[in-house]
Amino acid sequence: MASIKVKFRPSTVADHEGTIYYQIIHERKVRQLLSDYKVFPSEWDESRSMVTTTQKSERKSFILSIRERIRWDVERLTKIDRKLDTNGLSYTADDVIDEFNRYADEYSLFNYMESIIAKLKQNGKVRTSETYKSTLNSFKKFQKDKDIMLDCLTSEIMEAYEAWLHKRGVVSNTISFYTRILRAVYNRAVENDIIVNRNPFRKVYTGVDKTVKRALPLSAIKKIKALDLSLNASLDFARDMFLMSFYLRGMSFVDMAYLKKSDLQDGSVTYRRRKTGQQLIIAWEPEMQMILDKYPENSTDYLLPIITNSANNKRSTYRSKGYNINRNLKRIAKMVSVAIPLTLYVARHSWASVAKAKGIPVSVISEGMGHDSEATTQIYLASLDTSVVDRANNIILKCLK
Repeated sequence: MASIKVKFRPSTVADHEGTIYYQIIHERKVRQLLSDYKVFPSEWDESRSMVTTTQKSERKSFILSIRERIRWDVERLTKIDRKLDTNGLSYTADDVIDEFNRYADEYSLFNYMESIIAKLKQNGKVRTSETYKSTLNSFKKFQKDKDIMLDCLTSEIMEAYEAWLHKRGVVSNTISFYTRILRAVYNRAVENDIIVNRNPFRKVYTGVDKTVKRALPLSAIKKIKALDLSLNASLDFARDMFLMSFYLRGMSFVDMAYLKKSDLQDGSVTYRRRKTGQQLIIAWEPEMQMILDKYPENSTDYLLPIITNSANNKRSTYRSKGYNINRNLKRIAKMVSVAIPLTLYVARHSWASVAKAKGIPVSVISEGMGHDSEATTQIYLASLDTSVVDRANNIILKCLK
């Protein structure tokens, strides 16, 4: 087994910080591993081989954080040494240092998450990889792009991250979304025996609040439909896509974007939800055709003018279009004095809400896709005769006339 000691090297310049390093001795060979931690000579206790501080020190929290990192570094070095010794093969102090540096390269949070994201993309799980990337970008901003080792994540850091998100106006469900993904990454590292579980997520929120329904009354949708937006093409397009989503029984924007011209046959649109794979058939109503007729210049295979260039990155295109539409919908909301943030998702909730208000059976609308579990919604919809839902949709659309 190797001997591992914490050492301090004073600066050659007076009143400057010195450097903490680790001395590793194995089979009488001495090697040094420099750390990034720097402290003043007064903050080093030679007898204890550890940084020290006082209650009144302005650098108390900084020194305590360094003390914790040193403890983790020594723990990691000891674990590496024990592992090499258990293998029964000869090794040197340099091998311990190499393994430590390799660990730092591969098992920092940023690097580890990037490797998971790459694997998700490779396995065709693009949407999941994007949620991981979004979480990583958020945590990077919190860390000011300063990476952190997986085994250095603490409940204090996660609490600080949660507080940082709150200050930026991020809602609880989004915060929980980020922390659950970080917890999944952390648990994967624990399962792979990379780190020991310190349970850093025990004090942060990882639940799901019931979302407040975001639905418009029929009167508000009528106002949106009646707006004269002929002089503003961007607003007009945003309004049309909102209404099209509503007309199509609250179809999600991603499903609208990927509708093919071939999906419209014999007076119905047949498609599979990209989120669940469930097949849906919707009767094609005159209101839908009126919107489609406004955009005749469409040389792609897609039914709606969302993905307008097949050669481009389709996913990037529809997401960019969706962002612009939602931004313009907020402008439209002000025109008709709608208080809630108007987005394409509101059309989905609104169709269900209006259907319920019109006395359409809950079994037909499945609570306006508002069940806590989407699986329940899918079970309801899958068991219905399509004509029943089409009649419900026809009733709703007639109310707009």
